[in-house]
Amino acid sequence: MRPFSHLILLAAGLLALAGPAVRAQDVAPAPRATIQPIWEARIDPAGGNYDAAVERLISAYERATHRRMAPGPKRRVGLKIYTDSGPGLATPVPLVKAVIVALRRRGFENRNIFLVGLNQLRLRMTGYLPSLVTGKTPFEGNPVYVLESGRYYDPVWFYDSPLPDRFNPVIAEQQTRGYSNSSTKDEDRKSFLATPLFLDADFWINLPVYTDHPVLGVNGALVNATLWNASNTARFFRSPANAPAAVAEMSAIPELRETWAFTIASLERYQYIGGPFFNSLYTTSEPILWLSGDPVMMDALMRDRMNQWRRRYGFDDISDEIRTLEDAEILGSGSTQIQHAVLIPVN
Repeated sequence: MRPFSHLILLAAGLLALAGPAVRAQDVAPAPRATIQPIWEARIDPAGGNYDAAVERLISAYERATHRRMAPGPKRRVGLKIYTDSGPGLATPVPLVKAVIVALRRRGFENRNIFLVGLNQLRLRMTGYLPSLVTGKTPFEGNPVYVLESGRYYDPVWFYDSPLPDRFNPVIAEQQTRGYSNSSTKDEDRKSFLATPLFLDADFWINLPVYTDHPVLGVNGALVNATLWNASNTARFFRSPANAPAAVAEMSAIPELRETWAFTIASLERYQYIGGPFFNSLYTTSEPILWLSGDPVMMDALMRDRMNQWRRRYGFDDISDEIRTLEDAEILGSGSTQIQHAVLIPVN
């Protein structure tokens, strides 16, 4: 395994106490994550009816963790959806509606359940924003936050790394009040984080879709919660090592992890090669819904599934040189040990 820098996460109070910047070699490695289960429910392969499956999954999670997914002090909850592969490969609308129903059953008001997506055009094309023809939306009353509008980034929350050839640690700062979000050279190395999920909500739920990715390996739970949840991320694709490193480090930011309740992923349609652009020739379907607090394990299991389909049709496996999941495991974001995966059926 190639060398990997330790994570440095400095909030405003820590910066004030620490004085000079802490060096990477002074920070202890994150502990290895314990194996968390994945709850699995089957959905109707014909109709994609998610309501009962979602309720069973969330109820099983609540029983196992002794945590009720009910309103807290902020009385708000966020749903991070994925639409960036366009129609045909977006978070299923029926799944999101089922999650909303389950949350309302637990006491959340409809107006306090908000959706977060990246691109306005793709959100509209996939049915999450009102149709320009009819003006109708299946999410009447649920706010939809479009990250590329720039309205949901806070200048005091950003991921900072120049990412040179020699891998550099992350610094997440909160001491830049009044910082201008212009395209200066200094800001080119900063990716501002979308704060509604971890500042404005009691918790948030990740709802990815799975594709392969030529640079990231697996475009799924980790990526939807990190790169597709921040600004100025194109810079990470200038070198094959940059994007995986950024995903791993961003996934370990404490504020993001503390409010990230779990991930729900539908296998109703996923793509095993040619991603992240949708190509129906390389998609497959399983009537399965997963819920877990371990996004690394979910991504690792999906990588294994994708590789099986790739081999079946004569394609190479996803490259072993892409270390996104392994780096995230080192930083304590989850486990890649799929031989120890615990899948619990809830049917």
